[in-house]
Order: sequence, then structure tokens, then C-alpha cells
Amino acid sequence: MLELIIGLVIISVVLFALSFFMSDRFKKIEDQIEQLSLNQMQESYQTNQKLKILEEELLPTTVHTDFKPQSKSTVTQRIESLYRSGHSLSEISHLTNISEYDIEQVIQTIR
Repeated sequence: MLELIIGLVIISVVLFALSFFMSDRFKKIEDQIEQLSLNQMQESYQTNQKLKILEEELLPTTVHTDFKPQSKSTVTQRIESLYRSGHSLSEISHLTNISEYDIEQVIQTIR
């Protein structure tokens, strides 16, 4: 009986020592997940940076701060005078800072 206990203790010590030399599968998986997470975060950061650059390029650089809301009749009169003087819709749109669609609507009401 004593020999059996001594044998089990020896086997447990040997297995315990071997466990330090065995590769840990969970550690490998954990490292892979961590690496994937870091790659994903890096790609997300790069995408956000590229998006910011594109937004800066596409957004107008100057904002018209001197724009004062005018009464509808004044805007309509200005669009009408520009239209009657021969300006195109795109020119009127640029001069008044109003979309071409809205200018078309005003011109249709004038006619």
C-alpha cells in the first residue's frame, strides 16, 4: 500500500514537471485572438483617418458667414432679375447660394 502511494506521488510530480514544458494551446489561441484584435483596431483607425481626409477634401473650405437670411420676396426678386438678365441656373445658384432645384421652382412660379 505504501508503495502504491509513493508511486502515485512520483507520477504526480513527474506529470506536474512535464506540464511546465508542454506548450499551452490556450495561450496560442489567446495570442492569435489578441493579434487579430490589434489588426482590426489598426485597420479601423486607418480607415477613419482616410475618411477624415476625404471629408476634408470634399467639404467646402470656406463657409459663408456673411450670409443673412433674406425675406422670400427679396430672394425671389433677385433670382428673377438674374434670370431675366440671362444668367444660367448654375450661375444663379452660385451667386445666391441656393440649390438649382429651388431656383427652378422659383422660376416656374414666376412664369
